[in-house]
Amino acid sequence: MLENVIEDKQFASLMQKNIRDMIIYFFEKEQNFGILCRIEEISFEPELPSKINAEFRPLTLFFLAGYTFETALIQGDFLIFEAGFGVENIGSFVTVPLLSIMQIIIDETPVLINLASYEEENHAHKEIDERGVENSMASFLSNPENSKFLKK
Repeated sequence: MLENVIEDKQFASLMQKNIRDMIIYFFEKEQNFGILCRIEEISFEPELPSKINAEFRPLTLFFLAGYTFETALIQGDFLIFEAGFGVENIGSFVTVPLLSIMQIIIDETPVLINLASYEEENHAHKEIDERGVENSMASFLSNPENSKFLKK
């Protein structure tokens, strides 16, 4: 099933590497590009006024060209660039986790689509829950009095 692939940690790592490699390639070729990202995972420093934040959609397109492109860099698992926002052109450093980039676009054409939906915290809770059930069952079975509740 597709879910088994897109929710897999190894698949997410592969997508992240592809995103990083493609962005570095565009940096080297001095190719401007756009990124369509999940806005809730992006941070702004300094914070933008709430009036500007309210205008962002859940998936927001940033176009890296000119000064924004010149300031862009990859640092660890993040793309960072400076951009101006609103009528006042308020400057802010934008930090984008690579896996929150859903598409990389050139001339209105997607050149990379990220389908990964792996989330570290969801899988950590699942592992804890599974271990909790195992530990609970082991405790239950360790008491001989509980054998009457088991099907034979």
